[in-house]
Amino acid sequence: MKNKAVFLVVLAFLLVLLPAYGQQRPSKQQVVIKLASMVPENSAWGQLINKFAAEWERVTNNEVKVTVMATGMSSETDILTLLKTDQVQAAIFTSFGLNKLAKEILTLSVPFLIRSEAELDEVLKRVKPEFERKINSQNYYALALVKAGWVKFFSKNVVVRPADLKRQKIGSMPSEPELAQAFREMGYQVVLKEQSEILTALNGPALDAIYTSPIFAAAQQYFGPAKNMASINVAPIMGGIVLNKKGWESVPTQYRTDLIRVTRQIGAELEASLKRLEEDSIRQMKNNGLKEHQVNASQLQEWYDDAAKATPRLLGSTFDRDMYNRIEEILRAYRGRQ
Repeated sequence: MKNKAVFLVVLAFLLVLLPAYGQQRPSKQQVVIKLASMVPENSAWGQLINKFAAEWERVTNNEVKVTVMATGMSSETDILTLLKTDQVQAAIFTSFGLNKLAKEILTLSVPFLIRSEAELDEVLKRVKPEFERKINSQNYYALALVKAGWVKFFSKNVVVRPADLKRQKIGSMPSEPELAQAFREMGYQVVLKEQSEILTALNGPALDAIYTSPIFAAAQQYFGPAKNMASINVAPIMGGIVLNKKGWESVPTQYRTDLIRVTRQIGAELEASLKRLEEDSIRQMKNNGLKEHQVNASQLQEWYDDAAKATPRLLGSTFDRDMYNRIEEILRAYRGRQ
């Protein structure tokens, strides 16, 4: 009887434990990275951001999920606030948002400093690691920094030299105060307008011209009233994918190297896609009435000389002086070899 009693106690104990042992061990908790973007989902940026999200899930065996959020925000400053307060852990920025993280980056956009794709490649080869280190030294992590096209002039009246543009009222968004200040210093009539107001202003007397990327000009239909585009490259535009420190540190360490690799592969795809999109946008606008005016060598020099006179007054305030000197040194050496 005693042995039977012991057996029954043991059996009862096992019956309690067996269901727990039979259950599947709980999987690791999934890390969710919320990514804020002002980019339309059906754009080249948007499609590759979705690919970025899918690749992160694949590489991490679904341990990390990236949720892309269309924020409805009106500026990159607002998105940066979300990133700082950890309401989102990642964000897409252009040069103006990246400037809030590393002020040296906007120095790439000094008007007419960098004049071609080849010059931009040469500069980035030398300084992009410095930009990444600067961002990473704060509470952020730069996953990818990419070329995102060029700023061009779109105007109601033909513009091929500085004097042509100085006769026109040129629109600038309040979210881009650095370029507005640069053009003011160069003697232009800058009028601040919110993005939502620009097309209406161009269709009326409030604005005569705008500086923006061809991709954006096509998407926003600016080329309707501003049907002239000067061929000159005003300044390059950068883009970037940035995580905050908390978001990056939440990613399991064993996946980080592969995540950086796939993100930079997607960044290279994005650069190529945006280059094609810019070319396609110009072609489509031309098919719908846009006129591109070629700027000859003499006229180009007028733009460069005009900018060179104003730029020194912008260094140390609007643009970083040390980075400007660094870029100018790289360009001087590069142009000397051409």
